[in-house]
Amino acid sequence: MNKIQFLSLACLSLAGLTLVGTAYAQSPDNCPTLAADSGLTWKQLDGPGFTFCKALRDVDGSEAFAVTISEDSPFKPRRGNRAEQASIDGHDVYWYRSEVAAAPNVLVRETLLELDQDRVAHISLQAGSQEQLADLLRQADAIRFQEKRLSSN
Repeated sequence: MNKIQFLSLACLSLAGLTLVGTAYAQSPDNCPTLAADSGLTWKQLDGPGFTFCKALRDVDGSEAFAVTISEDSPFKPRRGNRAEQASIDGHDVYWYRSEVAAAPNVLVRETLLELDQDRVAHISLQAGSQEQLADLLRQADAIRFQEKRLSSN
């Protein structure tokens, strides 16, 4: 996926804890699995070489976070932007601070997971407060991929 395709998808979206015994909901074809009690539903968009999954809140249809699965991602984690440390599907990752130029007060986080079959998952989210950020990170950290990852960033 090239940067223009990715940015086009990003424009569509303004965009943990693992509990023993957590139930997971079915997900669309290529999206990760959400915790059954998350109150979220995936909206999936497939394109040439990528799948874009938007986690929508069941109560109002607003976006919680987004996952783009592709062969490559224009997002390149920078150590200086590291924020929270987490575990997604059993792999230690860092969430990285980012920003939305038109909305400087929005808290933005991104991370990148390497999946098998030479694919990566770029996860992004936006929050209006520290409390909302903590809740979104918890929800994103609870997703499960149906494939085994080779490594994580």
